[in-house]
Amino acid sequence: MRTILYNEHVKLNGKIIDFHGWDMPLYYDSIIKEHMFVRKKCGIFDVSHMGDIYIEGKNAEEFIKKMVPTDIGKLKDLDCIYTAFLDENGNMIDDTIIYKYNSEKFLCVPNASMKDVILNHLKKNLSGGVVLRDVSDKLSCIAVQGPMSEEVMEKIGYRLPEPFKFYEKDGVIISGTGYTGEKGCEIIIDNKRAVEVWNDLVHILKEIESGPCGLGARDTLRMEKGMLLSGQDFDHDRNPYESSISFIVDMNHDFIGKNGIERKEVAQTFKGFIMEENNMIPRHGYTIFDNSGNEIGIVTSGSISPVLNKGIALGYLKKNSGKNGDLVMINIRGKNHPAKISRPKMVN
Repeated sequence: MRTILYNEHVKLNGKIIDFHGWDMPLYYDSIIKEHMFVRKKCGIFDVSHMGDIYIEGKNAEEFIKKMVPTDIGKLKDLDCIYTAFLDENGNMIDDTIIYKYNSEKFLCVPNASMKDVILNHLKKNLSGGVVLRDVSDKLSCIAVQGPMSEEVMEKIGYRLPEPFKFYEKDGVIISGTGYTGEKGCEIIIDNKRAVEVWNDLVHILKEIESGPCGLGARDTLRMEKGMLLSGQDFDHDRNPYESSISFIVDMNHDFIGKNGIERKEVAQTFKGFIMEENNMIPRHGYTIFDNSGNEIGIVTSGSISPVLNKGIALGYLKKNSGKNGDLVMINIRGKNHPAKISRPKMVN
């Protein structure tokens, strides 16, 4: 599958890879260079492979309250929020952003590889005359991220919204969301208009010696900030408390997975890890040991941090097996190497 912007990526010499069935750019020039565009100036990403599902009807709000652990009823109109869909055991199926237009109209944005799973999950639990509209193939999404994002957005005629607020102008949704931990927004736009807006943004970024960014930088950026990757940092096997996102849970309402969360003891916690030695890069699946050689955890994501210039990882530690600042050992290619335990957000 290809997004409507695929030909533009090719024109920009993007290194195209398969990403869950989508032909997407891994990078255009280099992952580190594009990473620093976002941390220092501004970068743009094509995230049109994400899903777009409208949830509508007079009982839409009550339906969504049942579907996620966050009490959507507390949102104001034109708020959006990060939350997750849970199974009956309280484990996360997928994380998502939900946009509230009003009590009868919402937009849900699931991850690309999980769109059909979430759509079927919603259909299976549908009630109260609520209607679902999957418009994923009609809309594109461009993320504009970085400290200069407000200036960039103004040049194409849009204001930057406050974090987790959104507005619609001329049929275009602008939301104060992103996956980099930086100031910025996401532009949800009809496919017919996406190429023009993308090229306008590329031109503006060129003027500030910046440019478009691929999936590689998106991954290292989110990792530095401790953001979960669906299907990798969790995959139907972790609940929000284990994954350090307990803030999405409001136990004062009924939702799918509530009983599972109440029953399950949290035995592991999500942490960050910063390698002590240079050129040591942990990867998904690597084992974590304490200094006595006892296995105490596992790496779920790992890479080099362009900001710290060190290997970093996200993963799970057994409860009470170490606190932030303590040293553990990560086994890399058969040899243990020291790493410091950190909160998941490793770069401020």
